[in-house]
Amino acid sequence: MKRRNFLKNSGVATAGVLSTPFLTSCKANEEEKKSILKGHTETIKPIVICTWDFHNASAKAWEVLSSGASALDAVEQGVKVEEDDVNNQSVGRGGRPDRDGRVTLDACIMDKDGNCGAVLAMQHIANPISVARKVMEDTPHVMLAGKGAEQFAYEKGFEKMDLLTEQSKKEWLEWKKTSRYEPIINIENHDTIGMLAIDKNGNIAGGCTTSGMAYKMAGRVGDSPIIGAGLFVDNEVGGATATGVGEEVVRTVGSFLIVELMRQGKSPQEACEEGIRRIIAKNKGKLDFQIGFIAINKKGETGGYCIHPGFTYRTYSGKGHDNNPSKSFLKP
Repeated sequence: MKRRNFLKNSGVATAGVLSTPFLTSCKANEEEKKSILKGHTETIKPIVICTWDFHNASAKAWEVLSSGASALDAVEQGVKVEEDDVNNQSVGRGGRPDRDGRVTLDACIMDKDGNCGAVLAMQHIANPISVARKVMEDTPHVMLAGKGAEQFAYEKGFEKMDLLTEQSKKEWLEWKKTSRYEPIINIENHDTIGMLAIDKNGNIAGGCTTSGMAYKMAGRVGDSPIIGAGLFVDNEVGGATATGVGEEVVRTVGSFLIVELMRQGKSPQEACEEGIRRIIAKNKGKLDFQIGFIAINKKGETGGYCIHPGFTYRTYSGKGHDNNPSKSFLKP
């Protein structure tokens, strides 16, 4: 029996023995969900939000949403724009390599029903976000890594290609002269694109894709493909995604934390600010790195917050297409 069917049948089998306190708790949870956005009357949909000033990516996602397609389609098509842009050296084809000169890509995607898929440390495939979606839709798994992810992509018809462009190769060879790793704040040597969208039906989806830290150790994986860290979506509440030094986001399960804070009644902005404060508290004053969070709630309200000034995020809705400077913990 397939795992998904087993879980489904197990749930049906146990439904008859649920206790009255459990049912009461479920009812309370429904009331909690209804109160999350109490006081807000206007719903903004469709809408898309993404990390950094990825104008073309957010424009593509909006085009997809405007055609009536799903939020899931919008985030996949939106972030693919950056994966295919060889001038973006932090995502997809053209991404900066690890210290051995290999370009490895990470991505994850999550839909309105909580289904998710991810690929980690995958080589030779330009669109990891699309492979992640195939993992979600065509396998019983959530994550595939390395050679397994690559082989799966070939089986699904993805083309093998050399992802190391001449520009990225030139910079890597220059880096090898010192072989010193120093993350540079707001410089795309450790960056990503995370995107969240709400479609005309009010359903939420999210995607996140990256080539990871430039000149990282072979096999290193950050937060971007980790559900709950680099990305999390709950269709009843909202979604969140992260950018920056992924190790720090993983330590606090940052995106899940932000969604749970919104569940408790915080606005997307308040939740992002608390997410950053949790990271700062764990680092005890050592803040020589950048983290940025963005979030959206069920009403289409958005927020963003970071450690150092300089992070921005794009929003696109019927109200316009804007690049929003994020508020930061450290002031300019």
